[in-house]
Amino acid sequence: MALPEILQNLDLPVIGAPMFIVSGPELVIAQCKAGIVGSFPALNARPADQLEVWIKRIKSELAAYQKENPDKKVAPFAVNQICHMSNNRLQQDMETCVREQVPIIITSLRPPKAVIDAVHSYGGIVLHDVINIRHAKKALSEGADGIIAVCAGAGGHAGLLSPYALIPEIREFHDGPLMCSGSISTGGSILGAQAIGADLAYIGTRFIACKEANAPEGYKQMIIDSSGQDIVYSSLFTGIHGNYLKESVRSAGLDPDNLPSADKSTMNFGSGGSDAKAWKDIWGSGQGVGSIQSAPSVADIVTELKSEYDAAKHRLGV
Repeated sequence: MALPEILQNLDLPVIGAPMFIVSGPELVIAQCKAGIVGSFPALNARPADQLEVWIKRIKSELAAYQKENPDKKVAPFAVNQICHMSNNRLQQDMETCVREQVPIIITSLRPPKAVIDAVHSYGGIVLHDVINIRHAKKALSEGADGIIAVCAGAGGHAGLLSPYALIPEIREFHDGPLMCSGSISTGGSILGAQAIGADLAYIGTRFIACKEANAPEGYKQMIIDSSGQDIVYSSLFTGIHGNYLKESVRSAGLDPDNLPSADKSTMNFGSGGSDAKAWKDIWGSGQGVGSIQSAPSVADIVTELKSEYDAAKHRLGV
């Protein structure tokens, strides 16, 4: 099955993953101008009425850039919706996304049919992130258009399955859009994700340390200074297992090697609750962080990734 047209006109087969705090209009606009899909979590826009402001700004700046650069591949953008009972903004945020006809909605935690139907009503598509086969089949049964396989080593909420296991298993029953997430920080890794059956790579950590990212300077420097062994996998901070920078955990006064567990009942994705404030300095990162040595612009990162991608293809004779 061919990719939807909206995902075909990219300069590099990449979606920039939505990241808590880090992803804002500046990062999304820069990613789309560079020819990859840019995205942000709706909950990053605070207060809630800022979501419409952000979307309008992204649409306006991308339209103007495309008009000025008709030969450029300007990618679409996406908004990530956390579909959880504690997200008391979900309905309001979805109404905004429908009104503004956001081209791509990325759903997390669960794929409610009402959200999917709302997006389909204006011709948008829904991509749902999953960590296992059960979640993938559930999302497709609800009508999701594509699956984001969040594999071992991905930043933030991530699963434990290797992409070499999860991607081929999903391909056994899904021939539509399939994205691969997990430790992808180089152009060769993008090609590797395609080689095992994914259509696009889903990259977050590589863009944390860039000029347009809304990350504290300390966060960016920690990304540059860290390697794969500096990542801890824990459920403590949100109730769902995820990957975080050990040093940020230490800075919060905790021992990354002796963290207690938390269960899903502790999850809180409210519109400004204390949990978000309490953990704003616990910084997510994927295991691919060791490949990041500097903090250039998005354009420079995508140029480097594309060069590495093309070199990997040439090396393999493809």
